[in-house]
Amino acid sequence: MTEIYLIRHGETEWNAAGRFQGRLDSPLTDKGFAQAMACGRAIAHIGVRPDRFLSSPLGRTRETAYAIAAGAELPSVEFDARLAEVSLGSWDGLTMVDIDHQWPGLLDGSTPFDWFFRSPDGEIFEAARARTKSLLDEIEGIAVIVSHGLIGRIIRGIYANLSMAEALALPVPQNVIWHLRDQRIDAIHVG
Repeated sequence: MTEIYLIRHGETEWNAAGRFQGRLDSPLTDKGFAQAMACGRAIAHIGVRPDRFLSSPLGRTRETAYAIAAGAELPSVEFDARLAEVSLGSWDGLTMVDIDHQWPGLLDGSTPFDWFFRSPDGEIFEAARARTKSLLDEIEGIAVIVSHGLIGRIIRGIYANLSMAEALALPVPQNVIWHLRDQRIDAIHVG
């Protein structure tokens, strides 16, 4: 049986500023570090003893994973590129205003979430889903996973067999651990 505890990285400076990171990075804010520490304490309090501790290799998830590990007894973290955030290509590091200014009309008709996959040189949903699914197919036992907003949505979408639109509409707060087990997805609120 597979059981996953899925955690989004803590708030970053760019999250707070409304700037989309994609594959670029900005450091955790004090709030983001506190969110990560709270997730570690929650993992310890629940008594999770995972077989694997996986994280995206990007800086913000590394910071989060190390903070979580400081508060919980976890195996050594494994960094896996398949958990990296969706690449927005030329849009990495920009705000919505920047994107609309530099690519006028390209966002017209988009939903609040599908626009992430409209970048002319960014990753497409199907590719992000395929790489994420290949990792999930390898997981056996209990895993703690630290990832990102879009990839976290995709992971839960795969687990719950959701459409692209349904998966992308899922919430991704930075103070929740998503517990995936027995065909259920439960939110564990922390801090």
